[in-house]
Amino acid sequence: MKITRQKHAKKHLGFFRNNFGVREPYQILLDGTFCQAALRGRIQLREQLPRYLMGETQLCTTRCVLKELETLGKDLYGAKLIAQKCQVRNCPHFKNSVSGSECLLSMVEDGNPHHYFVATQDQNLSMKVKKKPGIPLMFIIQNTIVLDKPSPKTVAFAKAVESGQLVSGQEKQNIKQLKEEQGLVKDPEQRRKKKRKKISGPNPLSCLKKKKKTRDTNSSASEKKRKRKRIRNRSTSKVLSEKQNAEG
Repeated sequence: MKITRQKHAKKHLGFFRNNFGVREPYQILLDGTFCQAALRGRIQLREQLPRYLMGETQLCTTRCVLKELETLGKDLYGAKLIAQKCQVRNCPHFKNSVSGSECLLSMVEDGNPHHYFVATQDQNLSMKVKKKPGIPLMFIIQNTIVLDKPSPKTVAFAKAVESGQLVSGQEKQNIKQLKEEQGLVKDPEQRRKKKRKKISGPNPLSCLKKKKKTRDTNSSASEKKRKRKRIRNRSTSKVLSEKQNAEG
């Protein structure tokens, strides 16, 4: 039974790896229901998950999940201890926390760019995850971990990508990266800097230089006037001296 489970898991992982770029270490987002089920089944997640998936794994959760477990009280104290040992991923709910299911769903939006697995016992969350392509889903049944087969939505999306009708999220990231490397895409920060330069007024240093030039021209003009006055004074003195000599 264990061998068949691993075969199915290997097949499903190969599908997600080839079509959606899922890779090691596998990042598994846990909610409170999955932690509680692992506690009841006495499942050592850190030991059994890498064996089952045949690769390196990272157990992750969010602040919203931890806060939800804290509010539920003593009944889920053991599940809270398991979740607290996981790596906490940043969620967009910094100010106002939401339910664990809503938070995990927000972590796999926009094509699941971080390639998260969602591990939950919540049926409503599982149904919503299956409606989004490219998200591996995990749950616990009969005290054993199971990687669910790709949902019909996921299979249809992969076929559409193969036929060229759609572009996968991984391909979009690769195209964007290539454009950035070739300089075809400009950073928004550089655009903002350029806009700021256009809005800014005249350079004060250039204004100072212009003032100096006007002062230089004024000083040169005043010097010329002084020279002319000196020449006139000399000419008048000569004329007076000549008159005196003629009279004498």
